[in-house]
Amino acid sequence: MNGQLIYEPAGRAREYAALACNIYRGCDHACSYCYAPAATRRKMKDFAHPSDRGPDFLRKLRREAAARKPTEPILLCFTCDPYQSLDERLSLTRETILILHEYGHVVHILTKGGSRALRDLDRLSARDAFATTLTLLDDDASYRWEPGAALPADRIATIREYHAAGIPTWVSLEPVLDPVIALEIIRQTHEFVDLFKVGRWNYHADAKLIDWATFASDAVALLESLGKRYYVKKDLACFLPVDHLTRSSIAA
Repeated sequence: MNGQLIYEPAGRAREYAALACNIYRGCDHACSYCYAPAATRRKMKDFAHPSDRGPDFLRKLRREAAARKPTEPILLCFTCDPYQSLDERLSLTRETILILHEYGHVVHILTKGGSRALRDLDRLSARDAFATTLTLLDDDASYRWEPGAALPADRIATIREYHAAGIPTWVSLEPVLDPVIALEIIRQTHEFVDLFKVGRWNYHADAKLIDWATFASDAVALLESLGKRYYVKKDLACFLPVDHLTRSSIAA
């Protein structure tokens, strides 16, 4: 990140966004599959107690937003959640959106905050996009894997509301903890989700038990049968035949 608030993601994150900004340090959603603690070199117990990025955050953001020509959407956020509980007190996400818009930047939101994100529905337009990560449908399983995040039904209801307001929507189907559930998520949400981004499960022993080739093929077949736009991340796309691989890149 080189000290920049607005930065170019590297590695797998680059497939989701060319530019990003992380509003907070850490995230109290405490998802057990989260890559961010390792990426930021923090232990989970510390990462799950988030903080702001200092008293000069908004001033620095304004300076960077003014200096950068609007070329690519800016994703909020990768290594934190813009609508974790801390934002209810600080409202830095709303201030960030306002500043980025002031200088002509397009904003993409990615959150598991569910209805907490509705407080900023009035700040996004059809130029922007709203996204949520969906991994599970069962409340008990969600509590186990992502204890601080909004429940799946709340996230689904929120993205439906953004879609109804005319905001482009997409779902991050990553990590895929259970292929059957992931396919069911597509079936239950496709009417109000404009784009699906699908990736596999990494860095966990149980991921090796999943037949990724079958899931990748089934997911693409379902998405195409529903006429949906989709992007299959490279770590999953490598399990697809060459013709599917080409189409998955074009479909996004």
